[in-house]
Amino acid sequence: MCGINGFCNVHINISAHTAISQMNTAIRNRGPDAGDSWQEESIGLVLGHRRLAVQDLSPAGAQPMHSACGRYVLAFNGEIYNHLQLREQLISEGNSLNWRGHSDTETLLACFVAWG
Repeated sequence: MCGINGFCNVHINISAHTAISQMNTAIRNRGPDAGDSWQEESIGLVLGHRRLAVQDLSPAGAQPMHSACGRYVLAFNGEIYNHLQLREQLISEGNSLNWRGHSDTETLLACFVAWG
């Protein structure tokens, strides 16, 4: 099972990177395959993710993940069992994407873009 963490602090500073790194280290056992973080300094939002690769074992499934349009960022811990059917529906509705990989996280982001 993956691990997610983060915080929101409008007074974000250089220590935010250190803090999220320490948080990711603390939950390494939740996701031993990889870990990364993302921050939006303008609003003080920081997301961290430790990955246990299940659906897509490649780096294309790494998180936090950006949507293809760049509007959304997601750190997700879950499994969408029908994500392949959702991809087919997106494509049939004309929302064909250049998929980076095979992860359910990428599918979820594409659903946000297409359907809100």
